[in-house]
Amino acid sequence: MSRKNFSVVREHNPPETEKNGRAGARPSRRRMNFLMSRKNSSQLPKRSRPHHQIIPIANRPIIVLVTICTKDRQPWLATPEVHETLISVWKEATAWLVGRYVIMPDHIHLFASPCDETVSLEKWVRYWKSQFSKRHKNPNHRWQSGYWDKTLRSNESYDAKWEYVRNNPVRHGLVEKPEDWPFQGELFTLEW
Repeated sequence: MSRKNFSVVREHNPPETEKNGRAGARPSRRRMNFLMSRKNSSQLPKRSRPHHQIIPIANRPIIVLVTICTKDRQPWLATPEVHETLISVWKEATAWLVGRYVIMPDHIHLFASPCDETVSLEKWVRYWKSQFSKRHKNPNHRWQSGYWDKTLRSNESYDAKWEYVRNNPVRHGLVEKPEDWPFQGELFTLEW
């Protein structure tokens, strides 16, 4: 299977500038207390959806870190049956290749790279979620709509992000060492 090299240019909408004048700065403790004191959660500011547009640039690869969550963060993913089904679905959904991945109880982190530039990341994620649900056949196990993605910028970024992702089970207290977590792996080697 041939794989073209691409790179990514992503549109960026700058975050709102906080009162202290720093773009993207954390709200002050006073502001956080105010926000948390509101009884009606619909009054809280909404988190903006990520922008998923990926624009290829010749002679540069695309590797994207994708995070997919279960509906209402229900912890049903970290089982051998789900792991095997996901591997099967990802191997068949070849418009994007899955590199390294970690399956947590309520979310998945995976690195992906496109093989077919005509299929967007969004369509690919929607496709394999659908294929998984058809095979898994448990109506109580549902996906959160959408996903989060971060396009990596360099090989160092890939290695650093992988170290962070593979330590996720340790940070959550599920294992003592990352290599002890059984629901992780690498399907395809994604070359930078």
